[in-house]
Order: sequence, then structure tokens, then C-alpha cells
Amino acid sequence: MTLTVDQVMELAPVIPVLVIERIEDAAPIAEALVKGGLPALEVTMRTPIALDVMREMAKVPGAVVGAGTVLNPAQLDAALEAGAQFIVSPGLTEPLGKAAIASGIAFLPGTATAADIMRGMDMGLSRFKFFPAETSGGLPALKALAAPFNTARFCPTGGIRFETAGNWLAEPAVKCVGGSWLVPKGPVDAHRIEELARAAASLRG
Repeated sequence: MTLTVDQVMELAPVIPVLVIERIEDAAPIAEALVKGGLPALEVTMRTPIALDVMREMAKVPGAVVGAGTVLNPAQLDAALEAGAQFIVSPGLTEPLGKAAIASGIAFLPGTATAADIMRGMDMGLSRFKFFPAETSGGLPALKALAAPFNTARFCPTGGIRFETAGNWLAEPAVKCVGGSWLVPKGPVDAHRIEELARAAASLRG
């Protein structure tokens, strides 16, 4: 089933941003996150095994697996071939934007400035990642950007923690946030990941 970008953003208040180093960790992490109430899983294309991780996570019932850190049309094609149900990029270029729109995939391009948002809107986009959220001026900056672009909605990502996520989610222009705190470094502790996911899933603005 093809999901719209709004449907992906509404699955849960937090989209886990995942950097997975070992293929055997993929399924246990996905199972714990889904069980905890976070079905949308962003697998970043930062490791050589990212595509294989996506394929493994997609086998987990209830998981909606997407590709993050997609930089160009070639990576987009690879992610689509691996079964990605949504695409997240750190920025927005015309080649990637046009290719993503043509594919019909749910697409969250990264924006940090008014010019970024205007470029996306010129392409017909209105749903964006705000990245890197904290170092791009934080919540005050997003509020300032959201005012003139009142039809745009955002998924802030970058530097957001559990303790601050609720503040972001309380902003009407924010539909969800991206979080990297859900999977602590080290050996996979499925129970702990599920606990963190349940806490994150309970966050509502």
C-alpha cells in the first residue's frame, strides 16, 4: 500500500532515526520499536548495510520502513528497490526533488531556511523535514518560518531529545519529530528500546 506523506507523519509523534551497524540488529530493533508504538522507521543511508537493514525491518509486521539521508536520485532508486515506503533527505535539490515526486513516494525533504521551503513549494511540496532543528535556530526559528508558510507542516529532526520533543510537538506546524535517542548505543536491549518507544509514542502536543 502506498502511503501519503501525511499518513507517514501521522503514524506516531516520533519517527526513530536509525543508524544500524549490524544486520542482525535490524529485526530486533524494528520489533521493539513497533511494539512500543512507533511504526515509522527511518533507516539512514549512512552505512554500507542500510539497504539490507531496510529489507530485514520491512519483514517485521506493522513496520513502515523508510530511507533517510537520501542525497541524490541514485540513492532514491536504491531505496525504492529495497522497498522504502517513505524517503527523507537532509536537504532539497531539484534533481532529487523531481525524481522523488515522479516516483510517487512519500517524501520529506530537508529545509532550514525560507528559500529552502520556497524551492520545495515551487515543486508542489508542503511537507518538510526541518533540519538540523536545534542548530538551525530551534523552535523559535521554526515558528518564525511557519508563519509566512502557513500551509507547510514539518518534522523537525536533529538535536531533539525526549525532554524537548513535547515542546516541538506543541507547535501547530509540527506533525511529528525525528529522534535518534530511541536506540541507545551498544548491544541491543529490546526491552529498553520498547520502553523508550512507549514513552515517545505517548508524546502529544
